[in-house]
Amino acid sequence: MRKILSVLVSFFLFVSAFAQVKITGKVYNVATNETMPFVSIIVVGTTTGTVSDIDGNFSLTAPAGADSLRAVYVGYLPSTVAIRKGVSPQVLNIPMKVAGEMDIVDIHPGENPAVTLLKKVYAHKDQNDKRRLDCYQYEVYNKLEFDLNNITPKFQQSKVMKPVKFIFDDIDSTNPSEKPNLPIFFSESISDFYYKKSPECHKEVIKGSQVSGIQDASVSQFTGDMYQDVDIYKNNILVFGKLFVSPISNNGTLFYHFYLIDSTVIDGHWCYQIQFKPKRKQELLFYGNMWIADTAFAVKRIEMNIADDANINYVNSFYVIQEYDNASGAWMMTKERVIGDFNMTNKQMGFYGRKTTSYRDILVNQCKDDDFYTRTDNLIVQPGAESRDSAFWANARHDSLTRTERQIYARVDSVQHLPIYKTWETVAITAYTGYKTLGDFEYGPWYKTVSYNRIEGTRLRVGGRTSNDFSKWVELNGYVAYGCKDEEFKYGAGFKTFITKKPRQLTGVNYKNDFEILGLSNNAFSNDNIMATIFRRTPFTNYTRVEQYEWWYERDIFKGLNMHLSLVNRNMYPLGDGYIHPLSDGGFDTLPRISTSELRLNIRFAFNEKYVEGVFSRTSVGTLWPVFQVQYVSGFKGVFGSQYAYQRLTINCDDRIRINPIGYLNYTFEVGKTWGRVPFPLMILHPGNETYVYDGTAYNMMNYFEFASDQYASAILIHHFDGFFFNKIPLIRKLKWREVLSFRALYGSVSKANRNEILFPSTLYSLDHGPYMELGAGIENIFRFFRVDCFWRLNYLDHPNVAPVGVRIGLQIIF
Repeated sequence: MRKILSVLVSFFLFVSAFAQVKITGKVYNVATNETMPFVSIIVVGTTTGTVSDIDGNFSLTAPAGADSLRAVYVGYLPSTVAIRKGVSPQVLNIPMKVAGEMDIVDIHPGENPAVTLLKKVYAHKDQNDKRRLDCYQYEVYNKLEFDLNNITPKFQQSKVMKPVKFIFDDIDSTNPSEKPNLPIFFSESISDFYYKKSPECHKEVIKGSQVSGIQDASVSQFTGDMYQDVDIYKNNILVFGKLFVSPISNNGTLFYHFYLIDSTVIDGHWCYQIQFKPKRKQELLFYGNMWIADTAFAVKRIEMNIADDANINYVNSFYVIQEYDNASGAWMMTKERVIGDFNMTNKQMGFYGRKTTSYRDILVNQCKDDDFYTRTDNLIVQPGAESRDSAFWANARHDSLTRTERQIYARVDSVQHLPIYKTWETVAITAYTGYKTLGDFEYGPWYKTVSYNRIEGTRLRVGGRTSNDFSKWVELNGYVAYGCKDEEFKYGAGFKTFITKKPRQLTGVNYKNDFEILGLSNNAFSNDNIMATIFRRTPFTNYTRVEQYEWWYERDIFKGLNMHLSLVNRNMYPLGDGYIHPLSDGGFDTLPRISTSELRLNIRFAFNEKYVEGVFSRTSVGTLWPVFQVQYVSGFKGVFGSQYAYQRLTINCDDRIRINPIGYLNYTFEVGKTWGRVPFPLMILHPGNETYVYDGTAYNMMNYFEFASDQYASAILIHHFDGFFFNKIPLIRKLKWREVLSFRALYGSVSKANRNEILFPSTLYSLDHGPYMELGAGIENIFRFFRVDCFWRLNYLDHPNVAPVGVRIGLQIIF
């Protein structure tokens, strides 16, 4: 009998276990298509349940006979999905819909209990913010993924995609919370991060980094933790170059509605759930939920998305989930998940960006020696970090890769070897850099191949430089141009080479014999750019033939501080009869040329500036601090035929001041002075603009070669309101236009001695009647790409070929 009972019990236990159903899935918001963390899920009719994790995933085992799951979350309608009978395991994704406006009960007397709680959060911010610590360190693991989305069947079947049609076999369409997407890029990194408060400095050592299809230390820098920061403890959070008000900003109640929703226990901490949403439309704000730990009044968890109608381009959603924990009195982030959905329009193909970050081995107030925290090299990529083997990654990862993530590396490598990929890559690089790579040689810039001006007529140019295949240490360049009207050749050549790559040191030699428009701004089209030919508003005639020899040396002294030293010999030939020099007896002498030899030293300081590094060139991605530049020039008379001895000092400062919620102000202040007797070509020739294209660094209503000074001060102020006013006008609001106001002023003078050194041309003036000024008012973000500015020239209206009012058009891609 005992044997029979044992067999029966075993049989029923087996049947019971077999009848249980293993269920996994995700919970997602129907409106935003984003996964939802911390949602309560229960098997209907039972006490079995679970809670979705930070990524919205859940897993449970349903008992025999269970027929449905129900998900419940405050502020959302309950959602029930059926369990398929006899299927185990199975995947069930649960959609959730917002319940609409909540019924709010006002309790009088007193204030909103959520606001009461938030005031305690504000009072404890400094105590809970990790930046109050003397120092801290941790190991950080980052995963970054980009996926194409909105991939239509028509696009998949198109002829251009036929060679890579196989990649669409892996499109993820199983998750209804997202648009069908195709992973195309994946990177991961593991690094040690260190911070010290006084003096404030930080350091990151990247121990391992791998990027799909790329093995490059400069790319590895951006896979670490240093360039990724959504810090809710700051009053304003910088996202895509825009300042969003943090939900726990000290002024948060001016921008958000707050609701006390619930309370629960999370990781042993009793927490209060607060829901927040914007008070007004189209402001740069978030909506979501946060959980505040009792007693400490610190953020334990937060999930937030940018407001659906926020005035920001190309971003459909930007979803942030963060978890914090107490580490010796300070609340440190332990995990972060960021998901962005980007595209030009909702109907076009775009991409998802996903970042998952986790932190381990957190140590606080265990500071290292001062010598460890260096300001000169605070981002270190260990040798071989970009080529770690699979054994290293298996041990280093904080969590394992998903099946999709494992496949990305192999897929990208295979695609990059296809001819069509090479073609696309070549077209993109040629369009961006202006150069077409042909083995060891790069032809370009293509936009200078053909141009036109009144002096040369049709100008034809061929040129180029050696490619990285030729050498990553030395670059040669040169060009030849021919004017069909003046029937003369112009040409130039040069080379540059690295001395050391760390620190960055380069040197080079250049020679040219060509036409110049003296005084062009750094942002202006060169005279042989095809765009200058198309968009000029007056014929370019103020050319000078320049023959120039130059040797230069450049070095990064430390991160953010750069020095550029050069020796330059210039011979300037006017296109007319020559430069007219007044004599002491009242007569005149004609000089066929002006010759100078100069030593130039330029110092540029941009604290914490970040770059995308190329082999020889690099592109700044900005800094949050002012940028200072100091240039000193010394001219030597008698050296290589130089006719003048002089010194010139120029000091420049530019910065962006963000003034939330009314946008941001860009300013540039510059002063300069020349000592010694010099002719006008050696003075400061202030930058004008004779095209219909907006130039942010020039005086848009001033002509080229219109004003000269031997001492001057200038100011350019441009305020971008980011739609602060337009967002409040119902009909205009939908256009998402943004207002811009600008003011430019220039004050200068020319000494009598310098004024009489060489006679000014009839079109060149000094600022004898007060400062030159112009006002501008514009609208940017027109169709997301264009800006239109109207400028008013306030004085010096009696000069020839000037107008009091003008319109300039610009093309810009901004968030």
